[in-house]
Amino acid sequence: MEKIGLFFGSDTGCTEAIARLVRDLIGIDKVDVYDVYDIKGDEPEQYTQLILGLSTWHDGQLQSSWDDYYSKFHDLDFTGKTVALFGLGDQYGYSTYFCDGIGVIGKLAEKNGAKIIGNWSTEGYEHDDSKALINDDTFIGLCLDEDNQEELTDERVHAWVEQIKKEFGI
Repeated sequence: MEKIGLFFGSDTGCTEAIARLVRDLIGIDKVDVYDVYDIKGDEPEQYTQLILGLSTWHDGQLQSSWDDYYSKFHDLDFTGKTVALFGLGDQYGYSTYFCDGIGVIGKLAEKNGAKIIGNWSTEGYEHDDSKALINDDTFIGLCLDEDNQEELTDERVHAWVEQIKKEFGI
């Protein structure tokens, strides 16, 4: 089986912790983990199955490593690739920008040919808007709120990983 490439960006360590949990739940031997801060350019193109993780900062800004990498990411060819996304945000303090980052990155990957999997229900969230929304009922990926719903993170991550494992065919 070909490995999954998991690419994350983390300023405070929260997204990194979720990335490592996702890797552990899928299987350490099945996932290569990369901090976007450390990659040089086209590493994501080496994988046909990817997981992308990032937080959203302030008024919808990408996490700093993803922000720095965005121009290179913009030019990557995702034709034939399957991508799952997870993001962190604050649905109360920044309710109109909740998890915008995965919406921005996911929609760009899709525009560049990716098949997006791992859509997640909006049930149980209280936000006003998000670029991560596909429609009123569905996020483009898993959204987590470590500021206000930390007690739900473990359950949500476990359920989402089971979902994407099926969608990845593993």
